[in-house]
Amino acid sequence: MEELVIENLFNGEREAQVEAARDLSKLSSKQRHKLAERGVTAPLILMLQSQDYDAIEASLFALLSLAFGSERNKIRIMRSGAIPVLLSLLQCQNEALIELTIAAMLILSSCTANKLAIASHGAIQLLVEFLNASDNNVSSSSISLQAKLDAIATLHNLSTCHQIIPSIVSSGLLFSLLQLIHSSEKSSELVEKIMGLLENVVSLSENALCETAGTGGAIRALVETIEEGSPQCKEHAAGILLLICQSCRERYRGIILREGVMPGLLQLSVDGTWRAKTVARELLLLLRDCPSYGSRNKQSKNELIQQIMQEIDAGENVEGATLRLVEEMIARLST
Repeated sequence: MEELVIENLFNGEREAQVEAARDLSKLSSKQRHKLAERGVTAPLILMLQSQDYDAIEASLFALLSLAFGSERNKIRIMRSGAIPVLLSLLQCQNEALIELTIAAMLILSSCTANKLAIASHGAIQLLVEFLNASDNNVSSSSISLQAKLDAIATLHNLSTCHQIIPSIVSSGLLFSLLQLIHSSEKSSELVEKIMGLLENVVSLSENALCETAGTGGAIRALVETIEEGSPQCKEHAAGILLLICQSCRERYRGIILREGVMPGLLQLSVDGTWRAKTVARELLLLLRDCPSYGSRNKQSKNELIQQIMQEIDAGENVEGATLRLVEEMIARLST
């Protein structure tokens, strides 16, 4: 079967090529690796450049099966010229092909050796434009949730390469992510993936952090996410707020407090993930009306609680039912 697949991919007519690409996806990983060594990525990429839906779909599935679980094949596919062709497919009007194309971009971007090459072909800007279109009320109905998630995951993969961060920041991605957060349910998987990407970028770039902090509604959205998001989402949101506050406590402390962060943050310090608890408590220390942040490690938990209560008693944005919730959280924190 392997020989037939190779023969039809290189020399077959259109129908034989499509069938060979489909058969390739059914082979074992060992067989697929042998075919990759014999250069089958080249005819598959040529198939992507046809105007035939079946040929493009079969080729995308075949390339995905070759790339899955093989760093060597991911590099082979990239070196065969796949990236420009995949990026051109991103601009087609077929939802199914777009979803498969982004899935291919995702798996290729997971390979460290491919990241810079993918970014150098303009992938970041095209993915940002795709996300912008997905947030447009007119066109979003034709873009699947899975495609959005894969696009964000692809950008996250690329963001782990520090050399790419300036390109990500200059692409307008941060504003697009904040818009998506604003328009989406804070407890959704989409917002969770966005928050993970956003935290990674702002932790690596001071410019990204300043842009995020300075975008209207961003801090409010982060506070809302701490209140309404999934456990992982809350952790990322708290991490971003901590970075913002650490960057300029005098500037951002009051802004964060005015958005009503205290109840959600106290809740997180008790019920969050292990990292979320640590981040929440560190942010609570920064939000205290006290300049001695540098000595936080010497301070007991009871002292922290007392200072938080003093701020609440002084009327720091907590009233009525919210005050009772905060007092309950502090009581739990103190046990």
